[in-house]
Amino acid sequence: MEAAEREEKMKEFKYVVKDAQGIHARPAGMFVKEAAAFPCSITIEKDNKAVDAKRILGVMGLGVKCGQEIVLRADGEKEEEAIAKLSAFLEENL
Repeated sequence: MEAAEREEKMKEFKYVVKDAQGIHARPAGMFVKEAAAFPCSITIEKDNKAVDAKRILGVMGLGVKCGQEIVLRADGEKEEEAIAKLSAFLEENL
């Protein structure tokens, strides 16, 4: 499968963080735990820097503040389910 075809199949969700503290330790830890439950590759991107959403240091290292947009991407087995669950988590907690 060509990269362009694979790119189209990858699921993504854009979200603007509304929490006044941005992505801070407690919700980041809960998010990483939710992401780790899925077998697919999941990344969070901010300002063209993408990190593994299953690693707390990567997620915290993005330094996401209130009002900034992040892009969540899932690729692989159960990617649609992962995006649905994680996008709901973001909307409810951040």
